[in-house]
Amino acid sequence: MGRIAVLDDNMINMIAAGEVIERPASVVKELLENSIDAGATKIVVQIEDGGRKRIAVIDNGCGMDASDLQLALEPHATSKIRTADDLHAIQTMGFRGEALASIASVAHVSIVSRTADSIEAGRLVSDCGQKEPVSPTSADVGTTIDVRNLFYKLPARRKFLRTANTEMTHITEHFTRIALANLSLDLTLTHNGRQIHHLPGGQTLAERVRILFGSDLAETLMEIRKPEKGMEITGLIGKPAAARTSGAYQYVFLNCRFIRDKFIQHAVRQAYQGLTEPNRFPVVFLFLQASPESFDVNVHPTKIEVRFDNPNLVHSQVLSALRDKLLSTPLDVPGRVPKMEFPPLPETSPNAESQRKQRIMHAVEDFFKAPPSSQRRFDFRPARAEPLPDLSQRQPQSSINGSYPDTYFSETLNRSAIKEFLQIHNSYLLLPTEQGFEVIDQHALHERILFEKLCERVRQGKLTSQRLLVPAVVQMTPSHEQTAALHADIFEKLGIELGSFGLGAVAIQSFPMLLDKIDPVVFVRDVLDILVASENTQEPEKLLQDILERAACSAAVKAGQSLTDEEIAQLLTDRQKYPGACRCPHGRPTVITFSLAQLEKQFKRTGF
Repeated sequence: MGRIAVLDDNMINMIAAGEVIERPASVVKELLENSIDAGATKIVVQIEDGGRKRIAVIDNGCGMDASDLQLALEPHATSKIRTADDLHAIQTMGFRGEALASIASVAHVSIVSRTADSIEAGRLVSDCGQKEPVSPTSADVGTTIDVRNLFYKLPARRKFLRTANTEMTHITEHFTRIALANLSLDLTLTHNGRQIHHLPGGQTLAERVRILFGSDLAETLMEIRKPEKGMEITGLIGKPAAARTSGAYQYVFLNCRFIRDKFIQHAVRQAYQGLTEPNRFPVVFLFLQASPESFDVNVHPTKIEVRFDNPNLVHSQVLSALRDKLLSTPLDVPGRVPKMEFPPLPETSPNAESQRKQRIMHAVEDFFKAPPSSQRRFDFRPARAEPLPDLSQRQPQSSINGSYPDTYFSETLNRSAIKEFLQIHNSYLLLPTEQGFEVIDQHALHERILFEKLCERVRQGKLTSQRLLVPAVVQMTPSHEQTAALHADIFEKLGIELGSFGLGAVAIQSFPMLLDKIDPVVFVRDVLDILVASENTQEPEKLLQDILERAACSAAVKAGQSLTDEEIAQLLTDRQKYPGACRCPHGRPTVITFSLAQLEKQFKRTGF
């Protein structure tokens, strides 16, 4: 008996499902694309239990008659192409004809559809590939596809699905991509009966970005529009200051199809080179319009990867468009006058409000009249809700951490334990030793010290925080809201208290004192980005460590920042407390040592 056998159609579809249907979000993507190809102007997506229990997509497209409906679940059945020549000019979102058949082979699927010229609709039901005949029913014009119990007959696949919140995050991402590329569509997304998004048709790209990502991000975007040879590039790009901790906010569309392309990603990085920090990613919403003959979308079953006929030309065109916009736009970050803190006047004080205003006016006048000085520093601590205690009664601590004024250094620091030092280019510290000298990276060293302090506090329970006089508001996407609720324990350990602030926003009520040099809104937003990107793939301890590393990096003194002698001395004193301070949390060295023998060899003094 031969060993080779031809697989049956249902087995073929189940294998294809492994390529096309990775998770519930893949089903949503395929069904949305089918609705768009059907000419729908209104689409409703209903999700239950993160898509594991139910996914329903309802559209008002052209619909299918009974004969088309009977063929809809057959493998490689499609209305999008007819001949091989059609593959070279793809105008639709879907064309392979394997999506519906793959979905129907791993779930219970019900399709109800009606065309405009028909007085009745047709209904088709399939249970993991076992179809029933099409039966008549009543329905509006369009198509409703109801997918239930995904992978319920494939427990090996179903057990690898994540939590409902994680799966819903992926679904929201695919919904967002479709919404950004199809501004004329009226789109609604619900989860467990709760409306997540309703996007009316006819909105502008800026309006959709504001709804989907929040006004904070939308306000940092600049419009770009540039015709290139054989391609038109439009969209919105973020200012360098808006760069994020991951590439999740880089959306590139080719003829309204979301794509990922290494040449375009490299062009984006190169355009922002020198304008953003190396470990941050620019925010871009780019739309490329090109002739279908100039690229091939038939590369991968998910159709996210494409192959350009001339990728180097596309790279140079995207780079040129972005660079021209960035170079022609003022990118200076506006300065902020520091918030000034005053102990509250007693309630019994007469004319309390008048005295308070006079004190503020005098403080502002002194601020602007004072002569510039390299030794002069200002404290940008978040405002406190409680009265400030008498500073003269405080125990002195490091001003680098933003805790107390510099005047305490001269009274408390043991200067005899510190050798002479020199700051070079406001970035490196030169320190003599018995055998030679050391060169210290001030940012890397302070980053390590802060990281060790943060870890110590977390091991003891949580970071000490202080309440903000005016809560800082963070705009939240639905995925951020779900992630914040899922990782509430991490925010508690960080000493960050979040409170509800209406739909799509939270208010930061408390913030850790060790991080008072960081903008609370930016830090919380970065933490949320890290948590969303982790997808529950990291252990909680490792996840918290990554967040603390980023916190230490953000709060540490920067290269190019001038430090006072007292601050340098305190930094060198703190260095002695942590044996692991020879490297920063990312593994880079904090200290490089040179010996006298090396110097003598360089100066040709050997033998004299």
